[in-house]
Amino acid sequence: MIGRRSPFSFPAVRGQTSDQIRILAILSVAVALILCAWLLNIPPGAARGMTAVGLTLSVVTGLVAFQTHRKSEARGLVTSLLKGFIEKDASPCFITDTDGGIHAFNPMALSRFEHSVADTLAATLRSILANPSAVLFRLQSKAQNEGAASEDVVTRRGHVRLSVHEMTPGNYLWRVEDVIERIASTRPTEIVSIPMIQIGRNGAVLFMNEASRNLIGGRVKTLKQLFPAGPARDGQMSTLVSKSGPVDVLVSAHKRDQGRSELYFLPSKPISTGPQTGFDTLPVPMLRLNPEGQILAVNLMCMNLLGLEDFKDVHLGQLMEGLGRPMSDWFKETALGLAPHKSEFLRLSRKDKEVFVQVTLTRVVQDEGTTIIAVLNDATELKTLEAQFVQSQKMQAIGQLAGGVAHDFNNLLTAISGHCDLLLLRHDQRDQDYGDLIQIHENANRAAALVSQLLAFSRKQTLLPETLDIRDTLSDLTHLLNRLVGERVTLTLSHDPLIRAIRADKRQLEQVLMNLVVNARDAMPQGGEIRIETETLTLDTPLERNRAVIPPGEWVTIRVSDEGVGIPPDRLQKVFEPFYTTKRTGEGTGLGLSTAYGIIKQTGGYIFVDSVQNRGTTFTLFFPVYTQVDEPAEPVVSKIEANKAATAKHGEGVILLVEDEAPVRAFASRALRMRGYTVLEAESAEDALDVLSDDALDVDVFVTDVVMPGMDGPSWVREALKERPGTRVVFVSGYSEGAFSESEEPVPNSVFLPKPFSLSELTETVQEQLSAGSDA
Repeated sequence: MIGRRSPFSFPAVRGQTSDQIRILAILSVAVALILCAWLLNIPPGAARGMTAVGLTLSVVTGLVAFQTHRKSEARGLVTSLLKGFIEKDASPCFITDTDGGIHAFNPMALSRFEHSVADTLAATLRSILANPSAVLFRLQSKAQNEGAASEDVVTRRGHVRLSVHEMTPGNYLWRVEDVIERIASTRPTEIVSIPMIQIGRNGAVLFMNEASRNLIGGRVKTLKQLFPAGPARDGQMSTLVSKSGPVDVLVSAHKRDQGRSELYFLPSKPISTGPQTGFDTLPVPMLRLNPEGQILAVNLMCMNLLGLEDFKDVHLGQLMEGLGRPMSDWFKETALGLAPHKSEFLRLSRKDKEVFVQVTLTRVVQDEGTTIIAVLNDATELKTLEAQFVQSQKMQAIGQLAGGVAHDFNNLLTAISGHCDLLLLRHDQRDQDYGDLIQIHENANRAAALVSQLLAFSRKQTLLPETLDIRDTLSDLTHLLNRLVGERVTLTLSHDPLIRAIRADKRQLEQVLMNLVVNARDAMPQGGEIRIETETLTLDTPLERNRAVIPPGEWVTIRVSDEGVGIPPDRLQKVFEPFYTTKRTGEGTGLGLSTAYGIIKQTGGYIFVDSVQNRGTTFTLFFPVYTQVDEPAEPVVSKIEANKAATAKHGEGVILLVEDEAPVRAFASRALRMRGYTVLEAESAEDALDVLSDDALDVDVFVTDVVMPGMDGPSWVREALKERPGTRVVFVSGYSEGAFSESEEPVPNSVFLPKPFSLSELTETVQEQLSAGSDA
């Protein structure tokens, strides 16, 4: 029993017992060797050797005994020192070894754990903690590294703080401190005049200030005792059971650490809860208004939230926006008791930063008249997350729309440009219809570029990334950019001499830069300077801008700046949205910046905009620095040799063409037959499998659409390859890169040809597949 031993006596531990056994064993062996050497009939040389060994063992025994004695004295010194340190401590204290074995404990520990103290601290604390071993291991590991550690734990007996100090290597001092009463007596909310309680995760009441005890008439254990009609919700009126009967209160909830929350109860009618300490001491942002919305009083927390220095003659409607109707109507309805107790999310009219608040109005009727209490909660983080979610949903919806439009539109463009190619084969430049056909062909290409912008915005286009030096890319593009900006605008380039390489699609990056330069030119109708600056930037910590976080690392930045009219602040966050433009009708599609945004995000970069009206705009692009990875060199085949190999296969081969769009199928079939191929047509995957059911039929290449009614292209091809392995495949689709499911394995020996494709692109792709098949 723990009560029968001294609180500061060391119990026998394994280390001491093993040391004593070791000393006795060595001493016994030494004595035995010496006796054998002199009592038995042993030659003198052997007797002297055994005597030497025995004496050596005796010396070792003495050293071990001395070391054990010193260790015992050290333990005794530690114990005596700690005894004076913790004997009068009002909290339970324990001294343990590395394994958690209890060496000593103070009288308060004996009193607190009289019936549950065991040989280890984990077993002792099991009466108050559900899993003490994990908590003790976590704290002891931290103490080994930092010297001390502590943690607040909410237990079934209340709130305790468990702390540990490493006194000497292998010895730890633990304190188990009850903190509920200490918090209740010293926390600032105790002196607050507004009723407040603190609850845990499961609704257990951990703390009640004096105002709440006066209102309720004593302490309660659970939140359900206060609100038997239903749970209390933040920002809503709820019926609370007080000592004088049911009372309607407005609940304001504030989350704290470790799953705790603080609930403040704002009565709809004045209730006496004890001595008042002043409006400014309330830990909740609050205002007092007259029925017209004029601010009568505001506490310090609210002043800081609103960014106010003086509230004299200030109307609350001047500080907030976004209600959707006159705020004066909202105040009048609340003062008359006609408005529901509903919170509104409003945006503060602050110029230094964007802040959203949740505002709840409550009518208060007193002898002096009717006033309105406004309770504010900072909802900036909530609205930011909501805005990010809405933006992602909007982008996803428009991306799906863009993909659907691209598929159907690319089918039409394939048929238009394809049949135009067929007509051009029968007309030369001297024909009067040749110019009209060229116009049709060029406009079809422009329409295809527009669809490509939609795919770029939705991040579903096919990128061809390569290692790029920004200086070389801009040097190649300078001539075209100078032609775009005209004579009134000066284009200036500035490069970091230590610029690093990036990995991106060169053609798409050039499109982004051209879009930004054209926008900068249009923003300066009277002329000016456009500056393009590059720099290598190293971020040691994450960079947060415009709700985006750039991780640490090396980045290449490109800044495109102008001296134009600028962008108004209320439009600055919308410039990357599709179809949004500040230009007049007919001057822009609203897809330039959204396309740039999609390209940069698909490349793994970031784009930000800064603008000051009448002073200019700066777009900043961030690209991750590319780290070169050594790859085995591939054999280089000249284009002449490749073309010879492809030309040799012209007209040789059987092609199975599967396309559900009749105009596209007709064009592709005619184009392939003109090259001399044998073409078998099918309008669906099921028809294609019926054609292949003839075992005597040899097919060299499958040319198939990806998305079709019924079975899609990859599915029927996988089925066909079971009987015809090694057949080459050409997939075509208007969905571009997003046509295939990422969860499925790629089809072997296949290539992808995005729509719209020309006659030459189709025939050359088929030739390359036939050449690859013959080489294999």
